[in-house]
Amino acid sequence: MVKNTISSLTQKEAEIVARLSYEKKDIVTAKELDNYLPAEFQYRRKLVYSLKKKKILVPIKSGVYIFVPLDAVPTGRRISEFLVPAVFFPKSDYYLGYSTMFNYYNFTDQQFQTVYVLNPRISKKRTIAGVSFKFIKISPEKMYGQETISIKEKDVIISSKERTLVDLIDYNQPVGGIEAAANILKRFVEEKKCDLQKLIDYTVKFPKIKTRKRIGLILENAGVRDALLKPLEKSVQKTSLISFTNNRKGTINERWRAIVNDPQ
Repeated sequence: MVKNTISSLTQKEAEIVARLSYEKKDIVTAKELDNYLPAEFQYRRKLVYSLKKKKILVPIKSGVYIFVPLDAVPTGRRISEFLVPAVFFPKSDYYLGYSTMFNYYNFTDQQFQTVYVLNPRISKKRTIAGVSFKFIKISPEKMYGQETISIKEKDVIISSKERTLVDLIDYNQPVGGIEAAANILKRFVEEKKCDLQKLIDYTVKFPKIKTRKRIGLILENAGVRDALLKPLEKSVQKTSLISFTNNRKGTINERWRAIVNDPQ
């Protein structure tokens, strides 16, 4: 099949494929393709269409493509899905989060297939090169607690472990609900697998009061010292009563203004 693909390439297509392979390109733009072509070349659109048809270029969005080397054409190439979101957010106003990071930090053995991209601008679903992406618009107040990692010499923005733990309690459905999420957070705290002070700081800053209360209850149950919990406790004072599990039957915890109806 590779030989068939090679034989089907025109001379100019073969030159482009050789150049992209030599430079080890993962993602290529129409502008970059123009730079590879002679100034007088007038058939870039036709060339791109042909390379897409031959599954050598896979569209990400208009004018941006995943490059698939010839030896990967038979099976299709999957570059790291972490590299794709930056194409949509050239200003770096995004982060990979939710269940994508639950896997990354080994919160659970369950493998999630959707890549979650949190950002302050767009909400949509896209399937790119066989991978499902979900772009979720969040308030600017939630755009904090990120860090940058390097994948194939490219910057990728992800939620830090501590921020991911906050998101875990706020967005707990993927792991089976609040009780399962609480057990994960408690385990990470008790086993000292996270920066506790940073976790508390990020929780205090989180705009959703119910999430702050839930985390306060979990940390108290995990034996975190009162002195450390003071700022978090202060952030939920004089607020309405909530239920830890959405069941209104249980014991009221005045400190966290919450109905405790389960063994967190």
